[in-house]
Amino acid sequence: MAIIKESESDLILKKMLQNGGEFAEIYFEETESAGFTFIDKKVDTASSGTATGCGLRLIKNEETYFASQSSPTVATMIALAAKLSGSPVEPSDSIQPIIIETHSISERTSDLQPYLKIIKNINNRLRQKSSQIRQISFQLSTARKSFFVANSQKTQISGKRNSAIFTVAIVVSDGKITQTAHEVIAENSLQKIKFEMVKRMSEIAFKRATDLLNVAVPSPAGEMPVVISSSAGGTMIHEAIGHSLEADAVQKGISPVYLGKIGKKVANEKITVMDNSTLENARGSYQYDDEGTPSQKTVLVENGILKNYLYDLFTAKKDNTKSTGNGRRESYHHKPIPRMSNTYIAPGYDNPEEILKSVQKGIFVKKMGGGQVNTANGDFIFEVEEGYEIIDGKLGKMLRNTSLIGNGPEVLNSIDMVATDLGWQPGTCGKDGQGVPVLDGQPTLRIPKITVGGT
Repeated sequence: MAIIKESESDLILKKMLQNGGEFAEIYFEETESAGFTFIDKKVDTASSGTATGCGLRLIKNEETYFASQSSPTVATMIALAAKLSGSPVEPSDSIQPIIIETHSISERTSDLQPYLKIIKNINNRLRQKSSQIRQISFQLSTARKSFFVANSQKTQISGKRNSAIFTVAIVVSDGKITQTAHEVIAENSLQKIKFEMVKRMSEIAFKRATDLLNVAVPSPAGEMPVVISSSAGGTMIHEAIGHSLEADAVQKGISPVYLGKIGKKVANEKITVMDNSTLENARGSYQYDDEGTPSQKTVLVENGILKNYLYDLFTAKKDNTKSTGNGRRESYHHKPIPRMSNTYIAPGYDNPEEILKSVQKGIFVKKMGGGQVNTANGDFIFEVEEGYEIIDGKLGKMLRNTSLIGNGPEVLNSIDMVATDLGWQPGTCGKDGQGVPVLDGQPTLRIPKITVGGT
């Protein structure tokens, strides 16, 4: 990791503030990564490497100035700081380079080889089971990040984050209908992704895909009750309300539906929404965010009442409040912005089995697919990757081509049963061209009436 003396970081910060400004920040990062994709019986892409770089940020008159460079030294960072602030660049040859510990990339790549062998075996075995398979794709990647943050508010911290993620997607077709199924494993180290887990998730995706093609019936359409299982994860809460509560969206007017609603009712009293980056070993967790603010649990909605937004340092200053520790960035090339971490609806008091029994005719969602949300008004549409009809409180036939169409605020107000269980779905959240690891969760929920899109 980079070794930057306190006197050197102070010099860089002072150089940025030389021509005025309210805030200056240094972010230095070293990331070691390796990964591959395996598609159509062969390795499609493979990569490994170590990237180092810094990002400098200056806030002046409520405007943000940002610059980044790769493989920096203290001297080049001082020169970059001078350019950022519009100050003259002075010679600094006497300043020592940043010292970086190197890692063995060949060793990191070799860690992936046993997984590649397992994946090849899985691919061959699944293809032998069905001639309907059109494509099987696997992706495995792992990364280790070390970072250092110093700013003009006297923050100076260093931290580390590790991640590993495996995904499998299987496409099947009978020549007329095509169906796809996905599964994901996300851990904070490659060693925690066991071979048996890879095999099991691949088998689950295969079974779902072939069942969707050969067993499932076309989904009904119209307004009806929907039960979303905890196994579906929190995709809906992430999209339907999470992004709308990020402070930059509220301040820019992108999310007017929650503007000025602190202390007001925005959901059913059974709904409590948390963002918690302190959860142990969770995909969206960290000790410090990318501005050096300690991680924390933030109550966004409590018993239906809006309590807070998700803030970074910049948006918190605008609202005269404190950062919630949600200033996140994809890499040193990006400035931090408010982002979710581990976001979830808290468990309630209803029995999951009783929720299912309470519906005479409706839809049961076991796994969510992708979706789109308009943060301006909360309108959304989500695909259902695995769903079933509910008949007299029991699961019926598997359904294909199901979607949920509704409005986030309306749905959150209409949810009338919240179970005691809690399920999670890992992912990578995209916003403003940046992707960061997140985890979304929810208990089993009942929505009394929502529009279901079918075949």
